[in-house]
Amino acid sequence: MDEEKLFAARLHAVRHRPYLATALFALHTVESRRVPTMAVDRHWRCYVSPAFVARTPLAELAGVWVHEVSHLLRDHHGRGDRFADKHGLTGPGERLRMNIAADCEINDDVFGDGLVRPEGAVHPALLRLPEGQLMEDYLRQFRLGPHTNGFAWLDCGSGADGLERDWDLGTDGAHGLSEQERDAVRFRVAQGITGHPGNVPKGWQRWAQEAFHPPQPWRDLLGAAVRTAISGPGVGEDYTYGRPARRSVSLPGVVLPSLRRRPPRVCVIVDTSGSVSDAELGSAIVEIAAIARAVGGRRDLVSVLSCDAAAHITQPLCRAEGIPLVGGGGTDLRTGFAKALRASPRPDVVVALTDGQTPWPDARPLCRTVVGLFPRQRPSNENNPHYVPDTPPAWARVVTVN
Repeated sequence: MDEEKLFAARLHAVRHRPYLATALFALHTVESRRVPTMAVDRHWRCYVSPAFVARTPLAELAGVWVHEVSHLLRDHHGRGDRFADKHGLTGPGERLRMNIAADCEINDDVFGDGLVRPEGAVHPALLRLPEGQLMEDYLRQFRLGPHTNGFAWLDCGSGADGLERDWDLGTDGAHGLSEQERDAVRFRVAQGITGHPGNVPKGWQRWAQEAFHPPQPWRDLLGAAVRTAISGPGVGEDYTYGRPARRSVSLPGVVLPSLRRRPPRVCVIVDTSGSVSDAELGSAIVEIAAIARAVGGRRDLVSVLSCDAAAHITQPLCRAEGIPLVGGGGTDLRTGFAKALRASPRPDVVVALTDGQTPWPDARPLCRTVVGLFPRQRPSNENNPHYVPDTPPAWARVVTVN
């Protein structure tokens, strides 16, 4: 194999994509005549066909280096496994589809600006798909068929789709990176992108932000907590004389009320103190809209209360975008809880969206409570550097909102 040409192409890739240098030099090359071009496994080994290196121009070979390392940085093997498990996808055909979708995610903006697109590279336009989407989005938009017949040869290895190949050296093979080493490489690359974004493509900037703040299912968790709270026993139940209880027939002259379930009411307390950022208030708006969907879209059942050191006017939910959030002072959510529980009708569930730097009610409210907690690395109190806020009480269901 012409290693001089192969490694010269890597230097060419580093020259034009310096933020990927750590990842490119972390790859260990393995000569293999069983791969069609170049392929990677999840342990950061790069399998290279000598014939492919010989026939490919150096500039295109540099693009292949960047393409293959992109599969590993973007965790396409892990994401492919998770997508396959969730949707019950099996077999090499589905893995080929994942490889094509992963290539579409990479190739829509990775080339250009000194980096030549390799011949035969898959990009969304070839499949009549929009650019700028993720692998999972593309997987929902196409199936193997006439538009994909030309890519049957495609094989970027198990690092692109999660399906192990016969040529893989496996976990116990030489020169593989450990999970900690792989995470360290991703962090260094993300750090370089966020520190000097310059003309870095939008896809890489989005990836770098997620690498620093990996997506977590907190929205699902918060939604599940609210749905559990509003569907719990006793929530939304009340006695009514509109329809007498059936037991009234055993007590002549006495009318007993019946127990009826009404739609549950939710009050959202938003911490608007100075320690809560605008981005977190934006997340609160998004969650209020999701809470309205959790109660069946009945916006009349959701009210919003701004609270810093004092509780402000309760706002009925007309539309999430128009909620006025006022405040900016200190924090005392006890006033917000007190105002919410004095409302008529009283809410069945109280959702508090806060950074947690607040006193909490001494007694458990007479309704279910869910706390969406904005995380903090360390408490902040300019008047007391040793300030440690109280943790949310045990009677509240707590979900960390990242």
